[in-house]
This record gives sequence, structure tokens and C-alpha cells, in this order.
Amino acid sequence: MSQPVDLATALQPRPPSPLQELHDERFERRGVRLLLKRDDLIHTTMPGGPGALGPVELYPPGNKWRKLAPNLAEAGGRPVLTFGGAYSNHLRATAAAGRLLGFPTIGVVRGQELAGRPLNPSLARCAADGMRLHFVDRATYRRKAEPEVLAALRELFGDEPYVVPEGGSNSAAVRGCTELGRELRGAADVAAVACGTGGTLAGLAAGLGDGGRAVGFPVLRGGFLDEEIRRSQREAFGAVTPNWSLDDRFHCGGYARTTPALEAFATDFETRHGLAVERLYVAKMLLGLLTLTEEGAFPPTTTLAAIITGTP
Repeated sequence: MSQPVDLATALQPRPPSPLQELHDERFERRGVRLLLKRDDLIHTTMPGGPGALGPVELYPPGNKWRKLAPNLAEAGGRPVLTFGGAYSNHLRATAAAGRLLGFPTIGVVRGQELAGRPLNPSLARCAADGMRLHFVDRATYRRKAEPEVLAALRELFGDEPYVVPEGGSNSAAVRGCTELGRELRGAADVAAVACGTGGTLAGLAAGLGDGGRAVGFPVLRGGFLDEEIRRSQREAFGAVTPNWSLDDRFHCGGYARTTPALEAFATDFETRHGLAVERLYVAKMLLGLLTLTEEGAFPPTTTLAAIITGTP
């Protein structure tokens, strides 16, 4: 039987991720202090180069490390099968980990119509890192957690692969994200994060404990995350913590979508602070934080921590 992998030795992450204070008069005139929790700098190898808030193609994994690490340790070197869309950074992070640690990876990709087409940069990076890509139609993809679908995938690929859900958000991943909250205890009153599957927010809130509050900004439309996060916390911790909330006004039309207003905000933020801002997650979260601040949601003297995850 495979032995657990010492990921900290093999991949050399560098937690805790740094806190960077940002002086922005829009927050300061409301008496609010803004910190960036630079989880994008936790690792400089997986899957891209070191690098700021910049284009998604260059992102280190940020919260992907926190979510993947406990799952990869459990996998113990077995093939890892996981799921994602055509631009999934979770797939890219998993593929990069497989290359660095020497285990096979399989990516089940949403969209049968993509099979046979030239790979986009994200999927090309996965393939270059050795990931075997398997495209499925969208109806099958929606059923990806059902036993018969998983059984068919295991039969197809053999070797009893270790299955990690889309976005890496299972109980092990949620528990892995509690450390993010612990790192912010005493440093921030409110921690904000963009939400895809909600696993990072579920763990973050639990890690903050009673003294902190977490707010999540979904990047998908649909309003389904509230119950998903509650389910994740119940499965990981046995109870739902009361210290988190969601604001779903800033998805800008849904996943991988932006608007002219979001683009203008992100460009202005870059000009003000000399930092590149990733559009699909980070910009939506920063816009949400600024909007809430201007609406008076945070009392004067509040310290906000905006978590720069790369992707949640």
C-alpha cells in the first residue's frame, strides 16, 4: 500500500502567506484599514512562476495548496482523478503537483465538444504536466458525484484512482483551509474571499474562530452556495459556524464573465496600487469589498483582509 506523501518537504510551501497593507483613500476615508493576504505567494513552483495578482496563466496555487495538500497526502502516490472546466486552475494545480511529486493525474473536463479541438492555454499546461484529459458531456458532468458515474470512471482508468471533487472542496480540503483563518486571528476583523465552490470560505470561517468574521463573494450566479457551505462545514466540523456571510451581487454575469464596470474598476485599482488584478475572482472580491465599505457595512476602525487566493 502507498505511504502518505510528505508534501511540505516535497513541494516546499512557505506559509504563513504574507500580509500587505494597502493605502487606498476610498477605504481610509471610511476609517477602514485594508490588508491583502497574499496567499498567491504561498508557493512559487505550483503551477506557475512567482507573481503578484497577475494573469491567471501565471498564478501560483494560493488556496489550491491548502485544499490539495491534505487530499494528496491521503492519495499516497496513487493516481489522482479530479474534475474541472476548461479554464480550471484546480486542474492546473493538480497536474503540476503530479509532475512535481511523480504521480499520475486524470482531469475530467466539462464539455464533450472540446474533445479534438486545440487545447486552450490552461488545458495545454495540464497536458504538458502529464495530466490525462477526459472530456465528458455537460449532463454527465453534472452527475459527476453520483456512484454510477464514479464507478464508470474508475473502470475506465483502472488502478483505483483517488478521486478529488471539483475545486478540491471536500472535508479534507475544508479542514486544510482552517489554517488560513488561524493566520488571520488578531490581524483582521473581517476576512474576504472570492468563492467558487465555497470550500475556502467554509474552512476560513472555522479557522477565524469567534473573534473574526468572513464574507464571501460568489463568482458564479445561482445563489446555491449558502447551503453548500453549510453542508461542507457540517461534514468537516460537525456544525455550522455563525461567523460568515455571502454577498452574491458581484458575479458579473457568472463564472468566467466580466463587465465593463468590473474591467474599469480593476484597471483603476492596478493604476492606483501598481498591482495586477486577476479579473475572474480577485477583482470581483475587491469590488465587493469597496462597495460594502462605501455602503457603511464596516464600522470605522475595522481592519479588512482581502484574501488573494489566485482562485478559490
